Order: sequence, then C-alpha cells, then structure tokens
Amino acid sequence: MKKVLDNFIVLEGLDGSGTTTQLEKIAERFDRDEKAVHATFEPTTSALGKIVRSVLKKDLVTTPLALAMMFAADREDHLNNPVHGITHMLSRGETVLCDRYIFSSLAYQSIDCTYERISELNDFPYPAFIFYIDTPTEVCMQRIYRRDVQRELFEEDAYLDKVRQLYEKSFTDLPKEVTFVRIDGSKPIETVTEEIVETLKQHHIL
Repeated sequence: MKKVLDNFIVLEGLDGSGTTTQLEKIAERFDRDEKAVHATFEPTTSALGKIVRSVLKKDLVTTPLALAMMFAADREDHLNNPVHGITHMLSRGETVLCDRYIFSSLAYQSIDCTYERISELNDFPYPAFIFYIDTPTEVCMQRIYRRDVQRELFEEDAYLDKVRQLYEKSFTDLPKEVTFVRIDGSKPIETVTEEIVETLKQHHIL
C-alpha cells in the first residue's frame, strides 16, 4: 500500500479545466487566513521540468515513453529534493498545494504507453486530498482556444476525451485515507473555490 502524505493537496483535471486558476485562489485563501502553504505545480520549473515543457510545446521531439520517464524524474525531484521538495515542505509543517500529480501522468501518458508501465514509473505516495475539477471537454476546448498561446501537445478534443476516461481509471481503488472530491468545473470560478475551501475547513486544514 502506498503511503499517504498528510496535508498534501492535489488539483487535477483536463487541460482547460481550471486547476491553475484554483491553485492561485486557494493559495490566496491560505495567505489570507495566515496559514503556511507551499503552492507548486507539475511539470516544475526545474531543469528537468523545463525539458518536459519543451516537449509539450513541441520545441523538442522524443518518444512517448521517454516523455513519461522525464515526467517521473521531474516528479521524483519535486517530491524528494532535500532543499525544496514537497516532503521537505511538509516536514516543516506547511500544507502543500499542487497543480497536477501522478494522476495526470496516468491519464495523459497512458494513451501512448500502457497504463501499467506509467503506473510503475509513478510509484509515489498519494496525496491526502484530491480535488478533481471535472469540466466537460467542450468547455475545456473553448477555454484553450481563448488562450493567446500555441496549443500544447495534448490539447485536442478527441485526445481529451480519452484522457477523461483514464482519469476515471486512475481514481479507482484509492486508499480510504485519501479524500477524493469531484467538482463541476463548469461552475463559476468562485463557486469551485468555495467548494474546495469548504472541504478543507471540514478537515481543519483551513
């Protein structure tokens, strides 16, 4: 059984679902309440994470398995780096709020690699909380098209439909110690934020 990291909160969802916006909103709420929080995201801004982002932006070309390995390497460092890793921050008494984690890899990389292989690469601890912002694919694509940036590797509607199915698979058989909350991502931003905040208050995290 994988370890569950207390006070580790993960936001998951399709590209365009609103996870990045909610990361900012929830971090602001922690700051307002003077609660120690470390807000972070994956891929990271480390040297490893920058390579991953170069592939996602199509500046570099590699194989699907190599990309999955890069994601896993970035996550290993993100989790266990002795200076700024997630476990280090948790040991200091901070709550860690992360935009994407192992479930993103299981959902996205399993399309071109086997689910079992991606699971093997991502044998990392579970977060204590998973907030899955469940946003319809068409809404995600509308948001992606509104961005004034080049679309990334996985930002296509047919692809996202497959990703949604694999997300559902990744959430099966979660340990009972993990609090899983599904939120309708088509609701107003403030409503989504309040639903997350309410759950964290119920568990005395906020």
